[in-house]
Amino acid sequence: MVAAGRPRRSCLAVPGSSLKMLDKARGLPADQVFLDLEDAVAPLAKPDARKNIVAALNEGDWGGKTRVVRVNDLTTPWTYRDVVEVVEGAGANLECIMLPKVQTAAHVEWLDLTLTQIEKTLGLPVGRIGIEAQIENAAGLVNVDAIAAASPRVETIIFGPADFMASINMKSLVVGALIPDYPGDPYHYILMRILMAARMHDKQAIDGPFLQIRDVDAFREVAKRSAALGFDGKWVLHPGQIDAANEVYSPAQEDYDHAELILDAYDFYTSEAGGKLGAVMLGDEMIDEASRKMALVVAAKGRAAGMRRTSTFTPPE
Repeated sequence: MVAAGRPRRSCLAVPGSSLKMLDKARGLPADQVFLDLEDAVAPLAKPDARKNIVAALNEGDWGGKTRVVRVNDLTTPWTYRDVVEVVEGAGANLECIMLPKVQTAAHVEWLDLTLTQIEKTLGLPVGRIGIEAQIENAAGLVNVDAIAAASPRVETIIFGPADFMASINMKSLVVGALIPDYPGDPYHYILMRILMAARMHDKQAIDGPFLQIRDVDAFREVAKRSAALGFDGKWVLHPGQIDAANEVYSPAQEDYDHAELILDAYDFYTSEAGGKLGAVMLGDEMIDEASRKMALVVAAKGRAAGMRRTSTFTPPE
């Protein structure tokens, strides 16, 4: 399962133009950091930000975090230099390139080919650097299936709410929050559409940022909505949001324990020793193959989060 392979419960945004924030990010408990060359960096600061990011990736201990760089989108004059300078300078210390405002599969294909050429030139393993595709407008959402399938390098599909809201003329200035005049969740279709494309192609689905960074309770409530759907994680813009994201996108201890019990019990009861049964009772609950599949999801998320079970299955005598 993709979610178990590379945890991304909390994806911390770090401006490449801030040496202070780059240094601080190494010690924070986020699953992933993405060093930003796009919206968080002014146009005149982008060349120096590239150098800062290369140095930050090559120096110091990132503590096992997934290291990602967000380059500028392909409508700008900066993208190719972002990719070339970052990967040539620090490709061995980089897990993924994040491409914002992806609108068609061709955008991903361009990045795939460019990465392949650089990897071959440098002698890096071809295909090791992944791609994270950010969906930020209507074209990207309409084409999200093709985008998810555009390259084996694609690891995540990410919702970018602020640009998306602007692209569809949504009448709100609060990014990621519910809109009082709308009797539901205005982002539900978008999130589900991204989730379906991601799961169809075995990719992770990541929710975008919540900009009211000091309101951690509100962040938590927003995060719970995408976590309930099955999203793997969410962007965090401030260290204060990290613990909340790690908690929300991990299973509760009780659920994790129960999932592991289901897997153990089903493994036993379908075996020769357990009677080769296909559907059995675990306490007051009937479990079968569908139960096993559901339990695999919860157990994988718990294991990826480093959780430890607090109960064990004892076969009947």
